[in-house]
Amino acid sequence: MKSIKNKMYSAFTSNNQISPAYFDKYSVKRGLRNPDGTGVMAGVTNICNVHGYVVDDGEKQPAEGKLIFRGYNIRDLIENAVSEDRFGYEEIAYLLLTGKLPDQDELREFTLLLSDNRALPQYFFEDMILKAPSANIMNKMARSVLALYSYDSDPEAGTPQHEIDTAISLIAKMPVIMICAYETKLRYYNGESMIMHPLISGQSTAENILSTLRPDRQFSHEEAKLLDLMLMLHAEHGGGNNSTFSCRVLTSAGTDPYSTYSAAIGSLKGSRHGGANHKVTEMHRYIKENVSDWENDGEIADYLRKILRKEAGDGSGLIYGMGHAVYTLSDPRAVILKKYAGAMAAGTEFEREFRLLEAIERLTPEIFSEEKKSDKVMCANIDMYSGFVYNMLGIPKDLYTPLFAVSRMAGWCAHRFEELNSGKRIIRPAYKSISREKKYVALDKR
Repeated sequence: MKSIKNKMYSAFTSNNQISPAYFDKYSVKRGLRNPDGTGVMAGVTNICNVHGYVVDDGEKQPAEGKLIFRGYNIRDLIENAVSEDRFGYEEIAYLLLTGKLPDQDELREFTLLLSDNRALPQYFFEDMILKAPSANIMNKMARSVLALYSYDSDPEAGTPQHEIDTAISLIAKMPVIMICAYETKLRYYNGESMIMHPLISGQSTAENILSTLRPDRQFSHEEAKLLDLMLMLHAEHGGGNNSTFSCRVLTSAGTDPYSTYSAAIGSLKGSRHGGANHKVTEMHRYIKENVSDWENDGEIADYLRKILRKEAGDGSGLIYGMGHAVYTLSDPRAVILKKYAGAMAAGTEFEREFRLLEAIERLTPEIFSEEKKSDKVMCANIDMYSGFVYNMLGIPKDLYTPLFAVSRMAGWCAHRFEELNSGKRIIRPAYKSISREKKYVALDKR
């Protein structure tokens, strides 16, 4: 048995290698990317615009980043929520689902609707989470969303009413599923106590997360507002990102919403997508452990050079948290998050670390240019500061990416709605086969 497995292990690599020359020969755009790094146009959307460059006379030109939800700039959505001292994630979720901003009554009713839909079905926690614990929260969330299919009396209905009801249910339940999965992991994999708090009616999504996550249920208004900010920034990011495109691909196949959203969670889990925040946190740890003076730009720069030369860090040669597939001069999410993170860190034990992150952001573009002999325009992305913010809030690392999924469910739902109403065709790109037909060899002659 070991011999045949070893042969199969070897074949895994040897029989799945395709020379890069073939991709050039047939003009294949790997990763659905053009040679200049821009994405291949695969669809049209009215939900979100992720703007990071302009194309002038066929050439890509850097531009300040913009993130637009249904025509509204994310800066305006956040600044208005902050100035009115209210939670904004529910407003953004309603906007994404309906295409319009809610009035006061609609926002109040929608917030209560989410609160009323948070509870999991009877025995769902015991049967679907507690009896099958997972060391990975994202995997458990994907499985739980898929399992909710069995609790739906007509999961294949496909009507507008069913799609809206399912979206509301999942947006509401995602935080609860996340906390249940996390507490179960603590019990079975970490050997720690599992604390399950009852839900409090009427809470915002951010308040619900903090009140069910913290053992003493205590949190400040400022902490809840900062978490709400994170949810707003992660709620949507266009149709081209991997998880949203996965959502659209499955929707185009005509499958049910539970299968669709479960697949999107699986995509977001990947280290090249939502899971990238763990790599940023890991890199920050390497820097903090190996740079003695966090105020010394020279010492920081020297270590960043080592990272780029694959002499330090994880050996990848990448400075995580810097650069983005679309944004060039700035990632608006990072700019906004940096502003509020800095304000909260000021005067606390986190201020010194915040200044270190600022230095990494400031020094990296020039060092990258020198080391790589590249003129690539580079900015910090949201992951540069997201882990830092979660750490200030006492959020465990296990929940960094799951929180991303909690927030992004609203965006996925909006894109599924649009694909159902406007796509009308299964998404099926072409792959060029380079295999050659072979003559069959009888079993006794192989």
